[in-house]
Amino acid sequence: MDSGLYVVATPIGNLGDLSSRAVAVLRGVEIIAAEDTRHSQRLLQHYAIATPVMAYHDHSDQKAVDKIRGCIAGGGSVALVSDAGTPLISDPGYRLVRAVQDAGAAVYPIPGPCAAIAALSASGLATDRFLFEGFLPSRAGARDNRLGELATQPATVIFYEAPHRVLECLRAMAAAFGPDREAVLAREVTKTFETIRRGSLAELAVFVAADSNQQKGEIVLLVAGARDDGREVSPEIAALLRRLAQELPAKTAAAVVADHTGLRKKQLYDLLLAWKDE
Repeated sequence: MDSGLYVVATPIGNLGDLSSRAVAVLRGVEIIAAEDTRHSQRLLQHYAIATPVMAYHDHSDQKAVDKIRGCIAGGGSVALVSDAGTPLISDPGYRLVRAVQDAGAAVYPIPGPCAAIAALSASGLATDRFLFEGFLPSRAGARDNRLGELATQPATVIFYEAPHRVLECLRAMAAAFGPDREAVLAREVTKTFETIRRGSLAELAVFVAADSNQQKGEIVLLVAGARDDGREVSPEIAALLRRLAQELPAKTAAAVVADHTGLRKKQLYDLLLAWKDE
C-alpha cells in the first residue's frame, strides 16, 4: 500500500455496507486509529481483520498524532475510522488530517456510508441544495437562536440529534420554522428498526410524543428549505426599512419589518446590504 493516512468510512448499522476496498485497506495498513477501539472491534472481528488498533478521538494528546505521523513518515500507512459512518462528519479527525498533510504525506478518502447523506437520499425533500448543520447547541437558548438564523435558509437543512432531545428539538423547530414546514425523521438508518417518516414539524412532534420508541437510537432530522414567496418590497416598506435601519442594527430592522409584513428577513437584510454598498 502507498504510505499515508486512509480515511475509511464504516457502516452506520448494517455490517454488510463495508466496501471491499475498505476491507482491503483495513487489512493492509500498519495501524487502525479508531474513535472507540472497543466499538470498532466488532466490525474488525466480523471481517477477520487483525490489524493493530489504537485510540484516536477528541481527547487524544499529541503523542497519538506523533505516533501516526511517525508511522507514515517511516513509509507505513494508517487507517482512520470513527464509530460509524464517514470520519470527520460530526466526528474527530480534521486536526489529524491537517497534521498529516502539513508533514507532506498523502491522505486518501475511502468513501462509504454517511448517515446524513443516506437519510437525505430517502427523505423525499429537495436534494439539489442542502446544508449539513450537525448537532444543535444543547442549551435551549443557543439552540433557539441558531434555529432562528436558519429559518430563512432556502436549502434543505440536515441535523443530528440525541434521542433524549429529539421531541424538544422538533417542538423548537416548529416554533422557529413554523409548524407547517415539511420535515423528515430518519431514525436508526440501515438498522433493524429503521424509521423514515415525512410530515410537517407539528405532525412529527405528535408522532414522536406518542411513541417512545421514536426517542431511541441514532436520529437524523431534515427540514425543508424556506420557500421564496417572490413578493416585492413596496416603496412604502422600503422607506420604513431605511428609516428603521437609521436607528437599529440592520438585522434587527429587517426582523421587525419581516414580522409586520410577512416578507423574508433575509430578503430585507440583503436589501439593506445592497443599499449600504451603493
